[in-house]
Amino acid sequence: MDKRNKPIFSYGYQGKLLPQEEMLELKKSKNRLTIGLPRENSYQEKRIALIPSSVELLSENGHQVYVEKDAGSTASFSDCDYSEAGAQIVNTRKEVYQADIILKVAPPVGPELDYIREHQIIISALHMTGQHGDYFRELMRRKVTAISYEHLTDEKGIYPIRMSISEIAGNTAMLIAAEYLSNPHYGKGKMMGGFPGIPPVEVVIIGAGNVGEAAARAALSQGAAIKIFDSSIDKLRRIQRLVNAKVYTSLIQNNYLKNALASADVVIAALHAKNSRTPVVVTEEMVQTMEKGTVLIDISIDQGGCIETSRITTHADPIFIKHGIIHYGVPNIASRVPNTASHALSNYFTPMILNIGEEGGVKSMIRRDMGLRNGTYMYNGIITNKYISECFNLPFKDIDLLLARPFYG
Repeated sequence: MDKRNKPIFSYGYQGKLLPQEEMLELKKSKNRLTIGLPRENSYQEKRIALIPSSVELLSENGHQVYVEKDAGSTASFSDCDYSEAGAQIVNTRKEVYQADIILKVAPPVGPELDYIREHQIIISALHMTGQHGDYFRELMRRKVTAISYEHLTDEKGIYPIRMSISEIAGNTAMLIAAEYLSNPHYGKGKMMGGFPGIPPVEVVIIGAGNVGEAAARAALSQGAAIKIFDSSIDKLRRIQRLVNAKVYTSLIQNNYLKNALASADVVIAALHAKNSRTPVVVTEEMVQTMEKGTVLIDISIDQGGCIETSRITTHADPIFIKHGIIHYGVPNIASRVPNTASHALSNYFTPMILNIGEEGGVKSMIRRDMGLRNGTYMYNGIITNKYISECFNLPFKDIDLLLARPFYG
């Protein structure tokens, strides 16, 4: 590809699976995009997909951003911030949905679906565990092209947005744990550690993925002693290498895990299931052997949780006590730090949208970019994600076969 026409940001391998005639036909024509940022109306969602500095960059590149009034207020961004960055502030959600691309954190819900226009582009989270068939049928009826940002991949096959949010969740979980552990009324009145002559707090982390790694780094930085459990020896080897410390690691085996939990001060449950419910690895019997005032944070709660005594809680009422143990089960931990989390999302969306504009539009970009294609679960109203199709008994077509058809848009 000529350097002058090189995309600003690459999410995958360009042009793969396109026939030669198709590639000749798809001459790039820079598009002026209109992007809508609705105010999030999903429960407890406080983030926004683009921060004002990103809006300014998009505006400078000829794109128009419509922001619903007060859409950024919960993340500490004012309407004035967006207006000065070049956005147009609109009073109603219906006006925002006049944009070609709707960019959201959470998927559209309830009455919001009524504002979606035919052939609109929706970029948001999928939140598969909370979805229902009627949601997808409504998008199909409107011939929407829908993209799940947590399934976007880069040129190395990594999920960059999912990784970034996982890192925030892991770090935030340790801050939350320190807050409740230090409380003298229902915690143990302990600080994390690192003081001469005082034993450090013991932290058990279940799950050696991105969340577990971030939690481990945060715990070590606060002087805690950590033990990490996972079902994959490769993940345990990886996390020990990445945290650059000789920490205790073990495969998830009942006896070892039970002994570690009995002396733990903090437990971070961060197992992730690809498409289904997370397995329960901490039983109620194990919880009963733990010391009173121990803090359990089940980050896996959005996939059902891996602690038997866990249940979903809210930011307004985040904990409950059972068997003397503090349980924290808020499914959207990143929304506890919405400003930071919004920056993280915006860091990925901004270059992606600039690249889409350079490529001539979302559909042109999907055809060229495997990373964006990987996140596309509906194309022109056709389900292109096999798992969604099987879960809700909806018709499915392979996106690569759909894209093999002649395209003139």
